[in-house]
Amino acid sequence: MKKSMRTAIVAAAICMVFGAWAAAFAKAETEKADTEAAKAVTETVRTVGVDDAVSAKAAATAVSTGTVIFQKADLFSERDLMQEADLSKAVTYAVADGQDITITAAGVYVLTGEAKDVTVYVEADKEDKVQLVLDGLTVTNADAPAIYVKSADKVFVTTSADSSLSVTGTFAADGDANLDGVIFSKADLTLNGTAELTVSSTKNGIVGKDDLKITGGAYAVSAGVKAIEANDSIRIADGTLKLTAGTDGLHAENDDDTEGYIYIGGGSLTIAAGDDGIHATTVVQVDDGTLAISAYEGIEGTYIQLNGGVLSINSSDDGINAARKSNAYAATVEINGGDITVNMGAGDTDGVDSNGNIIVNGGVVRVTGNSTFDYDGSGQYNGGTIIVNGQQIDYIPNQMFGGRGGFGGFGGFGGQGGWGGRGGRGGFGGWG
Repeated sequence: MKKSMRTAIVAAAICMVFGAWAAAFAKAETEKADTEAAKAVTETVRTVGVDDAVSAKAAATAVSTGTVIFQKADLFSERDLMQEADLSKAVTYAVADGQDITITAAGVYVLTGEAKDVTVYVEADKEDKVQLVLDGLTVTNADAPAIYVKSADKVFVTTSADSSLSVTGTFAADGDANLDGVIFSKADLTLNGTAELTVSSTKNGIVGKDDLKITGGAYAVSAGVKAIEANDSIRIADGTLKLTAGTDGLHAENDDDTEGYIYIGGGSLTIAAGDDGIHATTVVQVDDGTLAISAYEGIEGTYIQLNGGVLSINSSDDGINAARKSNAYAATVEINGGDITVNMGAGDTDGVDSNGNIIVNGGVVRVTGNSTFDYDGSGQYNGGTIIVNGQQIDYIPNQMFGGRGGFGGFGGFGGQGGWGGRGGRGGFGGWG
């Protein structure tokens, strides 16, 4: 046998041995990572929020029993869900240019007409419930909210005929209050009704400083910053929402990391956003509804639980992203049901990304892109259908060995380069 042939055979054998070793090493590292992640989850359940009922519940969900975090029946009152107001004792106001309206007592108030530079103020007692019925109301302001709730227990904004509210210039502050929404409420706010409300803003569309609920009606919101924003929660039971936002479509954020959640239990949402389609500090829970999201990032929260509905996400960064934004919840994407489609842009993007765990118990999940799943904790596949780039699989892949990592040139561990881009997180970065 010629020396050159012997050399080639030896080289081939070395490559085969090296490849087998590398594959075995990779598998061992993956299993080790999953084991360590499982231990971490168990430790989280033991330690996170044991002195707080909400946090304890959040910690329990980290191991995923498929139990929903929020129950729809607990989130909405009977009056929230009523789409028509009782007008038997209602007071009617017809708006006029430059003439503000101030409401100081509980009751039902019908607002009608067309005017410029008008603000409807609600300054009621903190025990009062106020219902504003928009009956063909059109208000165009230069620098102030069309509706400004300073105080009340709760305010209902109910549409009985198509209405339009807009702010065309720079918002002026009200003392220490940074007014930045066409509807701006310091009290709990519920939107419902039987007609469409159009909101246009140079900054935010609808802002609630406590809980903000939507249970019916149609809403077309165009905002230079956020379309709909709340501090404590955004809760959607039904309705048709078409949101266009410079940053986020739905945004719930709170310094109290047990608050700032988003619940969607029905309705139709179409969101086009420059940043996040849906963004929450703690939980994003979808039980039902139809969601079509086009955004830089589709859904972001700490614990994302998808139990039902039809979701279509087109994203240029992460499609679904569980990030550590709250200490009360373990970073998790949990899919128990629904029909979910995620299409990713080219480049360093992830279809479903978790700084913790990804759990699939049911539903149909279709992900198309270079990096389809990426998680730092464990991947638990217990049921449902997973389709990656058109191929059905029976596990949750992890792009730590793939789209964002792999082997590069020879050298030392940890550099850039490799079969798919930059070094993977927790796996081989590259050999140079």
